[in-house]
Amino acid sequence: MDSSGRVALPAAFEDADIDNLALLIADMLDRLITHNDQIPLLPESLTRFHSRTAPGISVLDYLRRIVKFTKVEKSCLLLTLHYVDQICARIPVFTLTSLTCHRFVIASITVCSKGLCDTFCTNSLYARVGGIPVSELNVLEREFLRMIDWRLTCTREVLQEYYVNLVRTDSSGRFFIDGASTPESCSESDAESMASRSPSPMQGQIQSLTIRSHREGSTILIDTATLTPQAPQAPTIEQNMAFADLQNSLGGRFGTTSEQS
Repeated sequence: MDSSGRVALPAAFEDADIDNLALLIADMLDRLITHNDQIPLLPESLTRFHSRTAPGISVLDYLRRIVKFTKVEKSCLLLTLHYVDQICARIPVFTLTSLTCHRFVIASITVCSKGLCDTFCTNSLYARVGGIPVSELNVLEREFLRMIDWRLTCTREVLQEYYVNLVRTDSSGRFFIDGASTPESCSESDAESMASRSPSPMQGQIQSLTIRSHREGSTILIDTATLTPQAPQAPTIEQNMAFADLQNSLGGRFGTTSEQS
């Protein structure tokens, strides 16, 4: 920490303190949620990750709980952002909201840890940590793999770019990468260059977060040309029934609410 109270982070994400990574990721997810919660919920947008009521835990505390009890690896935390981008590129109707975020995160950590790490927990433990029944996590795990088309990996360089982008766009301005340009010195052209690295599949969902200055940015770093977008589909009978049930539980109101994990 420097004299101004700002926190210097190491250049490589592998060397960063995992709690600082959780803080940065939670900040990004919270901003996505704040924006996406304003988007009206449609029947065709309902997924297995949606539920009725808000969790009694913040995204940051949820991530910290996962870190504490599962010993998740840093790369798996960053991969959660990559999965958000990947799914939003393939399935544009999906939005990360307070209805979906917590279930999405625990499914992401479960899938990523089991697929990529030498050691990982059982589904029963992931379910307890995530606050959902193990049978529900099993369903979410299968649905998650379908939505990412079983593409679990990305390069270390992409994860590093997510890390740098998180630091640059953190809303608190508390963090900077030691030895790198500070957020204040990040030029408009630098930000635009970072934003134009690849198309933005979440652009319609996070238009207010796309890079307009060094403070605002999308996490989009994937090559959408490598993905196969799903064609828009009409809502299924199950989605219509679930949507009607949700409307009834909310007194007929439209729009998103929050999720119980």
